[in-house]
Amino acid sequence: MLKESKAFSGFSVNDTEAARTFYADVLGLDVSDVPDMQGLLRLNISGGSSILIYTKPNHTPASFTILNFPVADVEHTVDELTTRGVKFEIYNDENFKTNEKGIFLGGGPKIAWFKDAAGNFLSVLETQS
Repeated sequence: MLKESKAFSGFSVNDTEAARTFYADVLGLDVSDVPDMQGLLRLNISGGSSILIYTKPNHTPASFTILNFPVADVEHTVDELTTRGVKFEIYNDENFKTNEKGIFLGGGPKIAWFKDAAGNFLSVLETQS
């Protein structure tokens, strides 16, 4: 029944303009308004996909990763985003540790987590070429 549907995902924020600034200016992504739907944003992702961003008055940040950005070089990406003001999460749990830059190196792909302007978790993860 839904096999041919062009599904999309979405997530909430507490401030649409802060989200626009973060995703467009800090992360350098293509962000556009949704025509005829005031206050909604469309995050236009490479490959033709889009993600809806909407304001929710009682927004609670997601406690899980809502967006993963595959990159060729996590170390370089973390350095670049850090210069743009992004703060990466540092974990120092017994079974889960990141390095001083916030990069997890403990098996699997290198990955680093950070939060958007609304406190939602995002990540950059290194892809194998």
